[in-house]
Amino acid sequence: MEEKEKGNERWSASIVNLSEMGANLDSLQKLLMKKAVFVDEETFAKASLSSEQARIIKALEQRVETLERELDAAITAAAHARSEKRQAEAAQKAAELHAQEVTREIENTTSMIF
Repeated sequence: MEEKEKGNERWSASIVNLSEMGANLDSLQKLLMKKAVFVDEETFAKASLSSEQARIIKALEQRVETLERELDAAITAAAHARSEKRQAEAAQKAAELHAQEVTREIENTTSMIF
């Protein structure tokens, strides 16, 4: 029984919402009729072209901003990679020097034994 009442309440609320939307549309239509500006075809074409160009410019500006962020991220990643490469090269050099020292020690030790 409660579910039926809730369903009826929802339907009633929906009907009220639809009525309000209808009233809002009527108000909007009246407002547009009062405030509408009518222009000739050439003026409308120019305004449409300007509007389209403005949309294109906005889209291109957003694309440029996105590409700038991607470029900044790539530059940061490259700098990080260069830093890691330098650290790896330094570690390799240290390991090679250590290997040479150990090799010399082994050679010295073996030459003393023989």
